[in-house]
Amino acid sequence: MHMGSIKLIALDMDGTLLNEVQEISSENAKWIQKALDAGITVCFATGRGYQSALPYAEQLKLDTPMITVNGGEIWRRPSVLHRRSLMPAATIKRLHELALQHEECWFWAYTVEDIYNKEKWLEPVDDYEAHHWLKFGYYTEDEVTRGLILEETASWGGMEITNSSPWNLEMNPQGVTKASAIRELCELLHIDMSQVAAMGDSLNDIAMIREAGLGVAMGNAQDAVKAAADAVTVTNNEDAVAHLIRDYILKG
Repeated sequence: MHMGSIKLIALDMDGTLLNEVQEISSENAKWIQKALDAGITVCFATGRGYQSALPYAEQLKLDTPMITVNGGEIWRRPSVLHRRSLMPAATIKRLHELALQHEECWFWAYTVEDIYNKEKWLEPVDDYEAHHWLKFGYYTEDEVTRGLILEETASWGGMEITNSSPWNLEMNPQGVTKASAIRELCELLHIDMSQVAAMGDSLNDIAMIREAGLGVAMGNAQDAVKAAADAVTVTNNEDAVAHLIRDYILKG
């Protein structure tokens, strides 16, 4: 692991770059700028959709690639789409019908244009084919319910099933992960996965943390993420991104 050779930093947003009030600390912003000044590409790799990630890219004045909806979209730079991986409407229909069987479960789904959820679903409700789907998610703090949903959906095949918090499940098309998106970016940027530093806190970050040259888990990460990482850092309320850049990437 040659620390000096990192060319791309891939950052999860929620629970990683952002603190608990969804802000980028001034310390994190300062060190991201230092990395950019050093010629390193800084890339969001988030489960968020483009619309909710973009303001943060604008805040940091990033003109770099972005990975949104867990790799479902790869942007060469903000507003320039490189690739989009859609979920079949029939799969979304099935996931939605399963959600309705568990009343305590919150659910949401991303289309290219919009976000739908338990409170705001399609009009008419069965108009699945009229939309371009990217991701589906379930949220419940009931372990048993979440376990049943995981077991059922995993048995169907054809999906990547991860989470972005211990209480949710997120579904993308098979083979679509933050890691697969970073691999594709590496080809565009003519760099190797060994030159990537990746940082996150949830199961949707594990693949990129494993495959990156330097994979770092947050202090607030789920245990499985810490186990997969090369290093574990401080929490998202303690400027972890600044620590990563200062202590691992730009040190000396």
